[in-house]
Amino acid sequence: MTEFLKKLMIVEDSALPQKGSHLVLQRFREKGCEILSALNGKDALACLSGNRDCQLIILDINKPEMGGIEFLACRKFESDFRKIPVVIISSEDRRDSMERGIKLGADACLMKPFSVAELDQVIQDVTAKK
Repeated sequence: MTEFLKKLMIVEDSALPQKGSHLVLQRFREKGCEILSALNGKDALACLSGNRDCQLIILDINKPEMGGIEFLACRKFESDFRKIPVVIISSEDRRDSMERGIKLGADACLMKPFSVAELDQVIQDVTAKK
């Protein structure tokens, strides 16, 4: 597991119902990583404005009020936020949403359901690039 992460954000309105996701985030928490959470893209932007030291965003595409795609579009205009790696997750089997997210600056994507190992590996991969 990536050791250097001190702060990450999860943008998810269903409180990460997947047991595997919870286990990965719990391991980060145990290593001293602060886990920020937001219910939608609008809340995430507000939270990031006070947490510019966030090192990773895990973003669900399907959100009320401001979805993941809209969040990524807004993020492009914030120089501090553009630098933060983003992993998008979705329960949709729509490649177009995932591809659009990558074009808007997401670093990786995962389809629900995913395993602990898959999430852990994607986090390691995207944080190693930055």
